[in-house]
Amino acid sequence: MSSSSKIAILLVVLDAIFAAAAPYLKIDIAYPAALGCIVGLAALFMVPSRVRLGLIILDAIVGGYLFFRADSFWGLVTCAIAVLWCLIGLLPIMDGGWRFRMGLAVCSFAGATLILLPTLESMSGGKIKCPQYIRDRMGFQIAAGLDIRGGLRLVYTVEVEEAIRDKRDHYADEMRQELATMYGFHSGEGSVKREELAKLEDKAHVSMPEASIIRVKFKDPADVAKIDDRFLKKFTAELGMTPGPGNDEVTFKIRSEIESQIRDRAVAQAKDTINRRVDELGLREANVTTRDEDIIVEVPGENEQAFENIKEIIRRTARLEFKMVDDETDFFGKIKDEDLPEGSGISIYQENAPAGPGKTTQTHFARIAKTDKETMTECRERFKKWAATLAVPDDHQIGFEPIENFDQDTQKTEEVGWRTYYLFSRADITGDLITDASVSQQQNSGGFGQYEVSVTFSPAGADRFEEVTGANVQRRFAIILDDVIDSAPVIRTKIGGGRASITVGAGDPENQLRKAHQLELVLRSGALPAPIVPSNEQRIGPSLGRDAIQKGVQGMAVGISLVLGFMMLYYRKSGVVADVAVLFNLLLQMAVLASFGATMTLPGIAGLALTVGMSVDANVLINERIREELRAGRSVRAAVEAGYEKAFSSILDGHVTVFISGLILAQYGTGPVKGFAVTLIVGIICSLFTGVFCTRIVFDWWVRGAKVKRLSVGAEF
Repeated sequence: MSSSSKIAILLVVLDAIFAAAAPYLKIDIAYPAALGCIVGLAALFMVPSRVRLGLIILDAIVGGYLFFRADSFWGLVTCAIAVLWCLIGLLPIMDGGWRFRMGLAVCSFAGATLILLPTLESMSGGKIKCPQYIRDRMGFQIAAGLDIRGGLRLVYTVEVEEAIRDKRDHYADEMRQELATMYGFHSGEGSVKREELAKLEDKAHVSMPEASIIRVKFKDPADVAKIDDRFLKKFTAELGMTPGPGNDEVTFKIRSEIESQIRDRAVAQAKDTINRRVDELGLREANVTTRDEDIIVEVPGENEQAFENIKEIIRRTARLEFKMVDDETDFFGKIKDEDLPEGSGISIYQENAPAGPGKTTQTHFARIAKTDKETMTECRERFKKWAATLAVPDDHQIGFEPIENFDQDTQKTEEVGWRTYYLFSRADITGDLITDASVSQQQNSGGFGQYEVSVTFSPAGADRFEEVTGANVQRRFAIILDDVIDSAPVIRTKIGGGRASITVGAGDPENQLRKAHQLELVLRSGALPAPIVPSNEQRIGPSLGRDAIQKGVQGMAVGISLVLGFMMLYYRKSGVVADVAVLFNLLLQMAVLASFGATMTLPGIAGLALTVGMSVDANVLINERIREELRAGRSVRAAVEAGYEKAFSSILDGHVTVFISGLILAQYGTGPVKGFAVTLIVGIICSLFTGVFCTRIVFDWWVRGAKVKRLSVGAEF
């Protein structure tokens, strides 16, 4: 043995000892893993090929142990495949190139089988067992689609006009800040303060008469000149500007192409958000697609309660805003009892409210009582219609909070109506500044504490939250979720640290916990860019799914059986090789689809059946080319080499053509069409591997290893 071989073996032994001792010496496993990489490189360059493979096996075993101790499943799998591949490379048969190709084929089979184990267990009803260790660490599985299993199909329409209004409001806030800076009311650092906005109102008023229009009206017409080139340069990239309608006004409108971008972006963001919520619920088999301004959600299954929970989670906009309550302006105190609609259940109440450090003020609010025949949502809509008749300034709005009564005897909460708050319309904090949310429980000495959702702000959000709370001590801060005031706590002191909490009501603990988890989920998955409204809902019964899958699988099985039977009868042993390659192709396809977390639909089953035909077609071309070469008098080995060489160009042309068709269908198709295309693309790639690469391994063994005198490629030979 050469000195280099001895050195490499010594390195492997040292690595094994180091790895085994690492857990007991409390050494980071990264160090022995790094040593393992060095050993692998040493084995590649220092020793002959067979010794090299042996050293790599030993090194892979050491690496597998490290990955097992670190609970790294895929690291362990990689090491196991490396050991298997190298063991095949050590076999005393054929040449190194053949053993390498054989190792690749065997390892591909082993990897595909491993990936499919959870799917096979699910499809077999538990007859095929997947080890718990694998099931806990591998989430790959093919799920049954809606047309196979039955389930729920929901269609939501994105209210893109709301997204446009949000963008308009953002521009309006920026204009107010720019104008306040021009007039010298604002220093240009940080957000413009409420006192500065009040001063600006004496000079210029920014209004939003329509969804995409912003109008600036100056008290002094000469101030129109302040809309100079610098101001326009900041805003006219996305806004068009026109003078008027009065000589003291300037109108800005969001450009049409920008509106189109906002619409498209709102739909795309809504789809992504719903996808994240579906993933958070663990519904990997659910399918989310878009069509114009509609979002289509398909959820296989039969559980009605689960469907109701899914709909509740999906529909929530999860738009979180923090707005200051304007208690110092007694807006509702101006409304007399005789001005209230008779029989509406609306009343005006008085309350004491904080108005700053050491100050309180008397203010009024409106309240409505829910009737026995209406829901809380219907009651709020009736309340909002009345509030819409009030003359609310542009910089203010009316917020609504539900009123609940808790019954101590039944421990249940009853919703009895709504109350109002008079708010500043500008949101001081918004949900996009939140990075995380989690459920927690308040610690009360008296017993059960209310559940709450703790939110964590981004660095910018934390600074903004601290600034706002510091400037509004002893004032009420409304927390608004989906246009409903969750609570309006009093700011006791400046709040730093970038954390806040949202309570989820009092009363029934089980109901509290459910609401808390729903709120946590929607906040972590992100707010929808615009509200969505349900436009269609369909139920597909499970009996239809069972019938569809039974006939679909029967059709695929009959088709595949006929093809495989023909190949075996016509091409004899070569046909058997082709059949094995076809089944291997199916195995690889299913494994690739499972690794994507794909949903199997009836068009997907059709795609699998079609790729079987494509795979067989490749073997037909190869076998016929080999037969032609044998008829021409070539030797068995020369016929095989020429057959594969001459058939490859035709096989490649056919596969590339179908591959391009699949790409086009995947790009422009939706739903079942896209599922069919993806299955077809995966099948074409696997067909090239199994139909050309893997079958060549067997033919090479026949002609070079077994050295057969005659090839079994049909009745003539």
